[in-house]
Amino acid sequence: MTETHEGLVFRGPEFEPVEGRVVVEDGTIASIEAASVERDDWILPAFVNAHTHIGDSIAKEAGRGLSLDELVAPPDGLKHRLLRETPREEMVAAMRRSIAFMREAGTATFLEFREGGAEGVSRLHDAARDSPVEPVVFGREEVAAMAAGDGFGASGARDNEFGSARKATREAGKLFGIHAGERDSQDVDAALAYDPDHLVHMVYTTPDQRERVADAEIPIVCCPRSNLVTEVGLPAFETLAETTMLALGTDNVMLNSPSMFREMEFTAKHSTLPAPEILRMATRNGAKIAGKEHGLIEEGRPAKLQLLDGDSHNLTGSCDPVRAVVRRAGVSDVRDVVL
Repeated sequence: MTETHEGLVFRGPEFEPVEGRVVVEDGTIASIEAASVERDDWILPAFVNAHTHIGDSIAKEAGRGLSLDELVAPPDGLKHRLLRETPREEMVAAMRRSIAFMREAGTATFLEFREGGAEGVSRLHDAARDSPVEPVVFGREEVAAMAAGDGFGASGARDNEFGSARKATREAGKLFGIHAGERDSQDVDAALAYDPDHLVHMVYTTPDQRERVADAEIPIVCCPRSNLVTEVGLPAFETLAETTMLALGTDNVMLNSPSMFREMEFTAKHSTLPAPEILRMATRNGAKIAGKEHGLIEEGRPAKLQLLDGDSHNLTGSCDPVRAVVRRAGVSDVRDVVL
């Protein structure tokens, strides 16, 4: 089946805006043609949300005034108590709503650190079953959760010892991610000892730790809105970007909506990173961490796209379309999502 999408195409890794069309054949980008067209859509790669906890959909805005440990530290932080108490059907329904929102907000794939062991992974799969949005599920708490999902998501080296889980994950040929450097830099060395496929947060790092990250080429997922809400501070975006590849995640739904538009805007207005780099953090870089081929508009890549209304009240008159997408576009500007 052949589909054609016309408008302003954000082409390649620099998202060069080119008027024309994207031709899709059987779900793959067959060609990108420069041409004069009448439609005013802005055609971008769909987002990859590189770090989520959507089980928290049951408790949006809970825990006001609590510290980070009181909110999310296992096993007795507020979120973990609520997750244990919530009936399966209620949790699946809540996660399904968050997945539906992510699709409306232009997201194709999300990387989920899923609490609740193998049963938690099963709940997430049930919630995502009828959606074209693809979860990459990092099971937690037990090796069986890794086996049921796409990898293992470790809470952090200060919380537990993950040697056996890391060994089993490596033997299974799956992904291993771990939280590190969120409160301070004291758990980063221990996290690096696990040779993770990616690190989450890294708000606090030392020069030696960054050198180790660079040498091992370990990508980092930044979650700046979450870090600000929990009052741990903001990552040093520019320093980390010089160290390794960065991606963006929205983290706990309890604290933030899973909107990559908001995460990009927040990052742009709290850093000096150029707009194309931030857009890559929200698209191709997250896809790389997930082992996926989408995230750019290039021939031969999967056609996972979002079409924005370039003539919306919000976007019309933009002098720099890439900057406008990163700093001002929002869910209301999304005209269609092609997954």
